[in-house]
Amino acid sequence: MRTTNRLWLAGLLLLCSTAVLAEEDAPSAEPDITIRTEGDKVIQEYRQNGFLYAIKITPEHGKPYFLVRADGTDANFIRSDQPDMLIPSWVIFSW
Repeated sequence: MRTTNRLWLAGLLLLCSTAVLAEEDAPSAEPDITIRTEGDKVIQEYRQNGFLYAIKITPEHGKPYFLVRADGTDANFIRSDQPDMLIPSWVIFSW
C-alpha cells in the first residue's frame, strides 16, 4: 500500500512540474521592453514573443516618437506620427 501511495505521489509531482515548464514556454501577452541609451537618446524596443514591432525614441531635447513596422514582416520602420517620412535602411557592407 505504501509503495502505491509513493508512486501516486511521485507521478503527481512529475505531472505538476511538467505543467509548470509548459506554462513558462507559453507565449506572453505582455510585451518585452528593452531600454538602452544611445548618445543623448533613450531607446525602448518593444518585442512580442521575440518579434520587434515598435521602437520608442526619446531624445534629450524634443518630443518622443515611435518607429513601427511598415508592413509587419520586414525591418522597414516608419514614424507613427509621420508615415510618409522615409527612413533609410541601406546595407553598406555584409558578409
